[in-house]
Amino acid sequence: MYRRIRELREDNDLTQVYMAELLNVNQRTYSRYETGEHEISLASLSKIADFYEVSVDYLLNRTDIKKPYPKSKNKN
Repeated sequence: MYRRIRELREDNDLTQVYMAELLNVNQRTYSRYETGEHEISLASLSKIADFYEVSVDYLLNRTDIKKPYPKSKNKN
């Protein structure tokens, strides 16, 4: 997972500072996300997936398909 979030950031020419601000964490925390030194919260993981328009499963290395799942129409 950690490699994928780093690769997505680099492929989009973004800085760790930018992503940290998006997630409302400091740059050092975000850096630790990318190295696996710090666990990413589910909320942050979801936000990263939405930002890059990929599925959480892709970020978690459960699939190599980037395309996110369709949004649910059922809002219980």
